[in-house]
Amino acid sequence: MAESSFPLPPDVYCPLCVDALRDPVTIPCGDTYCLECIKIYWDQFDHMGVYSCPQCRATFTPRPVLRRNLPDVNHEPRRQLPELMPFPYMHRESFCDFCVGRRNKAVKSCLMCLAYYCETHVKPHYESSTFKRHKLVDETGHLDRKICPQHEKGLELFCRSDQMCICVLCTVREHRSHNITSAEEERTEKQKILVVTQSEVQHIIQERMKELQELKHNVDVLKSCAQRAQTESDKTFHEMLQAVERWKSEINQMIMANMQAAMSQADGYVERLEQEIMELQRRDAELRQILETEDNIHFLQNFPTLCVPPEAMVPKVLINPQFSFGEMSKTASEMKEHLDDICKKELSKISKTVSETPVYILLPRNGDKLPSRVDFQEPKTRTDFLRYSCKMSFDPNTLYKELVLSDGNQRVTRKKTVQFYPDHPERFDGFSQVLCKEPLTGFRFYWEAEWNGEFSIGAAYKSINRKGKNSHSLLGYNDKSWSLLCSDSGYSAWHNKVDRDLPDATRATRIGVYLDYAGHTLAFYAVTENMELIHRFKAQFSEPLYAGFGVGSSVSLCQLKQNHTPY
Repeated sequence: MAESSFPLPPDVYCPLCVDALRDPVTIPCGDTYCLECIKIYWDQFDHMGVYSCPQCRATFTPRPVLRRNLPDVNHEPRRQLPELMPFPYMHRESFCDFCVGRRNKAVKSCLMCLAYYCETHVKPHYESSTFKRHKLVDETGHLDRKICPQHEKGLELFCRSDQMCICVLCTVREHRSHNITSAEEERTEKQKILVVTQSEVQHIIQERMKELQELKHNVDVLKSCAQRAQTESDKTFHEMLQAVERWKSEINQMIMANMQAAMSQADGYVERLEQEIMELQRRDAELRQILETEDNIHFLQNFPTLCVPPEAMVPKVLINPQFSFGEMSKTASEMKEHLDDICKKELSKISKTVSETPVYILLPRNGDKLPSRVDFQEPKTRTDFLRYSCKMSFDPNTLYKELVLSDGNQRVTRKKTVQFYPDHPERFDGFSQVLCKEPLTGFRFYWEAEWNGEFSIGAAYKSINRKGKNSHSLLGYNDKSWSLLCSDSGYSAWHNKVDRDLPDATRATRIGVYLDYAGHTLAFYAVTENMELIHRFKAQFSEPLYAGFGVGSSVSLCQLKQNHTPY
């Protein structure tokens, strides 16, 4: 063991190896050791069933479960994650037992001689017939653990009754009449179990990697929404009188505080998820190496600790669909209309809403029931839907040449004459279509539209084609858009050229659209006294969506408020 170049404080070295702690574990009495050191120390007491602390001599029965010490993400600062290192007992360095003077590194160990050999001294085992019955394996260290501590004979057998490796002499007395088998045969049986465990570890690694990517993407979405909310808030406040300038500062501070809190909280979840993935990768490396070892005794001795399935360390993290920066932007617009007294009331209301709405939802991995106050169900009543209402306006840059906007870009009408609009890369030039300005991503949204004449309503990515009269630019006829076609004869749902007739749906001149971006849902409702579902799309959305319309005669966006009286 290499000595440290400077003294280590007592809380960072292991009392057993007197070196810096590696994979530290704290046992029930409070003392801390290297994971491998205390494991090897306790292995020698397995036959007794009583384990003690090397320092304070406290005893434990049964053998305590060892778990690596992990940081508390809620209190400890973010730190650089350690590089993946092989499990210590798989790479314990050993030296040749036959070198004189400076000892060379061992490359093989003999299970008959119970000795280590360098490249030079191992040659007789290959060249002389004397050693033809000897078994050479790759140097793995711990040859002392292959000797029976009672009879000082090599461990060649396995007692299934006591689940331990034994020598031939052990069968005469201590393990007489027990279920005894060869180490090789027992390894074969246990290897099957270990292969299943490894498969489970690899599957969990894949799941955690996917969760990590989704979490990082959702964090980016949060940041984008916060920036957009701040921009909209700035625009609204610049239009307000100087008397309400102080409210602008409070709104911005609230947005930034929530964004920073969300980013800080996400850093902890990302770190813990990365740590669990690294632990699982480390476990996978351990399993791979133990499965490849030629040393049966070494395999069997380490099997009990490696066959235990991994436990989940981190709950699954989702963005709370009820958390939205958009609420602050909407409140700013209402404040502009109601002046100082109303501003105080509304700001107080939204401040309470934001402070009580968590940004993240932690999903337990052990099947525990979710908190009852968290509602993941799709809204049922119109009041439920109106909680997610969003303010929208038609985008003039996307307007087809025969369409005309009015009512503050809230109504679009098709004319028989061509309108001379300036060229724009986002303008539809093949179909009578228009998109809204507002990007929809990350959360829940609801909007309504009234129509006259045949029309289509839906949502599209910004990357949808705008030029030409082909399926690439028609709502619902490509993989970048979803639409509901409405006419006097009925409805049909379209996506990527696949249509579905909906003959039994209720006829309505007002259509409600509900988007749950994180829940992968886009649903259309007939807005009547009871909200009646017309059709629901399930899709993995990969870009922000924009409300889209195909206009036969006219379409009007409905102005919605959360206190709107239901139909």
